[in-house]
Amino acid sequence: MFVVDRLATEEILEAFLVSAGIVVLAEMGDKTQLLALVLAARYRRPVPVILGIFAATLANHALAAWLGAEVAGVLGRDALRWILGLSFLGMAAWTLVPDTPEKEKPQSARLGAFAATLIAFFLVEMGDKTQIATVALAARYVSIAAVVAGTTLGMMLADVPAVYFGERILRRVPAKTVRRVAAASFALLGALALFDPN
Repeated sequence: MFVVDRLATEEILEAFLVSAGIVVLAEMGDKTQLLALVLAARYRRPVPVILGIFAATLANHALAAWLGAEVAGVLGRDALRWILGLSFLGMAAWTLVPDTPEKEKPQSARLGAFAATLIAFFLVEMGDKTQIATVALAARYVSIAAVVAGTTLGMMLADVPAVYFGERILRRVPAKTVRRVAAASFALLGALALFDPN
């Protein structure tokens, strides 16, 4: 009983840490991080912007993780292994492509900082690499809660400094290097999924 509980705890911790790490790396230079910079500069109210990022990420990633878990339940183990492996390899390639900020929507001028951030982040995150990574991670790990907590923490770790320190950070952090590290992480996860016989 103790061994089973310990293994479950270790898998939950692994799901949380891997999810957080992958999203932190994938988010560097991503369009949602650039959106955080734009919103922080526009509203100059960091707390509502950060709360909007948190709420949008939590909702978006919970939806993505639920979808990932449902897909994992429907597919057979071998099919899931191949889909996950190829998805992570695809994410590795996608991570190497730098994002550009999207034009800000004019209707956000009528919304407050929290509401504008919540809506913009939720919509921009749809189909984004961090959302797709959340789907894949939830399909890989048993604990949806650990994956959502990890991906949300990863998003906050990447975007909160962007809100507070903005352009100063981006001038010092070589985005190309961060994208390469993120791509290597996704490629490693893809290779592990493809070649894991368990």
